[in-house]
Amino acid sequence: MDMETRHGPFYFELNTGAKMPSVGLGTWKAPPGVVGEAVIAAVKAGYRHIDCAYAYDNEKEVGLALKELFSTGVVKRSEMFITSKLWCSDHAPEDVSKALTKTLEDLQLDYIDLYLIHWPLRTKPGMRGWDPEIMAPLCLPETWSAMEGLYASGQARAIGVSNFSTKKLQDLLNFAKVTPAVNQVECHPVWQQPGLHNLCKSTGVFLLAYSPLGSPGSWIKGEILKEPILIEIAEKLNKSPAQVALRWGIQSGHSVLPKSVNEYRIKENFSLFDWSLPPELFSKFSGIHQQRLLRGEFAIHETRSPYKSLEELWDGEI
Repeated sequence: MDMETRHGPFYFELNTGAKMPSVGLGTWKAPPGVVGEAVIAAVKAGYRHIDCAYAYDNEKEVGLALKELFSTGVVKRSEMFITSKLWCSDHAPEDVSKALTKTLEDLQLDYIDLYLIHWPLRTKPGMRGWDPEIMAPLCLPETWSAMEGLYASGQARAIGVSNFSTKKLQDLLNFAKVTPAVNQVECHPVWQQPGLHNLCKSTGVFLLAYSPLGSPGSWIKGEILKEPILIEIAEKLNKSPAQVALRWGIQSGHSVLPKSVNEYRIKENFSLFDWSLPPELFSKFSGIHQQRLLRGEFAIHETRSPYKSLEELWDGEI
């Protein structure tokens, strides 16, 4: 493809100087048995960013796929950007390093490009799920200090957070010695997060969008691809609504993490760089009704959770 007809951005620079590809493959809800094939198909299609997490229960298989890609010369480790996340049960400072060690073992990597605190919520060590019985008091300053240790050691080339509201991110910035590189949050045309975007831009924290298509195949059941404005723009440009939603994301200045295990859609979701949204169509996105899809009811409890309401979890951003 002729470079003159290429439409970026192809990557964004983090506050560490690292370059994060503007499109990555999400692996949440990608079951073992298919996630490895999805990773291989994605990398062969041009993806260079894979978004993982301990809690997705598929890092071992992702690791096998990466090993195959590296050993067969499809791609070098240095060309890939791999993200993973610290689960809520590992927030105790002494557990943070052990959690990353486990993730690196499963992924068969020496270092992670980006390591995130998955949620501003803590559960008891070794526990899974969100049962109120296993919720524990937050210790975010201590957890973040341990994350800073991983950054200093080089095991994590960048550190950040996920699911932090504007206020929670501001609170973290007040005590962090190392500014988080990233806040990974729900972001798509139906939940555009302008306030959080503004704080991120002004503080050098990069906004990374999960569920950029609204997670239609998950229990979130987001229907954003049926949004009439999206369909209208897609028809005008002869693109799919998914492509339009993703192109909106990268033109808005954030990386997007579409998840698919279908090879056709994996390729379609990456076909974003030989066209762009013209200003008159881009401006139509401001007319879309806004609604958070992943609301986080599971994190709410009257007595055991630090958050007694959704208002408290998201600090009014709902």
